[in-house]
Amino acid sequence: MNDLARTPRQIGAIFQRARKKRGWTQMQLAERAGLRQATISMIESGEKPAKLGSILAVLAALDLEFRVGERSKGHGSDIEELF
Repeated sequence: MNDLARTPRQIGAIFQRARKKRGWTQMQLAERAGLRQATISMIESGEKPAKLGSILAVLAALDLEFRVGERSKGHGSDIEELF
């Protein structure tokens, strides 16, 4: 998995796909991340930005990592792929 996320909604979508790929419920992910199920729901919906600590806990529970890189300059049609 090598997805690009620039918004809370995109982060949430990536987390949701990774969780479902593992066959986990939000409650199972919450238990593994040490968070409440409501927090997982909020992160996956992307409606409100989550705390960095919560994002890092979910990443660890899903065995994913956070990387920082230069922002790509993509083409106009690339923006559609982000949604």
